[in-house]
Amino acid sequence: METPVKSRRYDSPRRREQAEATRQAILDAAQRLFERQGYPATSMPSIAEEAGVALKTIYVHFDTKAALVHMLWDARLGGEEAKLPVLERDWYQALVKEPDPEQKLRLVAAQARRVKTRSGALLEMIRNAASADSEIADLWAGIQAKLLDVQRAIIEQLHASHALAPSLDIPRATDILWTLNHPNVWQLLVPNRGWTDEEYEQWLGDTFCSQLLDPHASNKPHPPGRDAEGR
Repeated sequence: METPVKSRRYDSPRRREQAEATRQAILDAAQRLFERQGYPATSMPSIAEEAGVALKTIYVHFDTKAALVHMLWDARLGGEEAKLPVLERDWYQALVKEPDPEQKLRLVAAQARRVKTRSGALLEMIRNAASADSEIADLWAGIQAKLLDVQRAIIEQLHASHALAPSLDIPRATDILWTLNHPNVWQLLVPNRGWTDEEYEQWLGDTFCSQLLDPHASNKPHPPGRDAEGR
């Protein structure tokens, strides 16, 4: 008696690559439409047409339009490291390893520029859509909360190295860094007032340093167990 041959689910690197290429085409098409005409005016059929795929293909990858926006934001924020938590990404690890407080803050400014150049228009669309869609409102609130958490982690590094201005505690310094780094500030200065990305990054780094750092503190890290006075 012959042993029945079990059917196997067909899977291959080529098929996975094709599926990922389709997913990226959908995300790219959605971003173009969202940024051009806004969230309410962009329908799933119009995204399918823009991407050159069948409507049912959209729903294979994304259950709802709001879910598509969530995935689009995650992809644009993280780039190639989208699947990693923020505090495990290369730019943040470089920031942790940087001993000089001023250079640390200029790395923050450089990352702010990269993210907002890549996704500032998408962020503005999300902010505008938040008032009309509860799922997008949750996304916008989550974006701001995650930004706050990352800024607090950066401030805690500065506090540990005795680099914060004496007038600042961790909560107040976190609020300042969060406000300066908020996408609304980029929106005001770059798209609205016509600043270049380079001007924005330079101003942001300069302002971070002037508002947050103790001008009398040494840029060198303190030895373990020593305070700012070397005790």
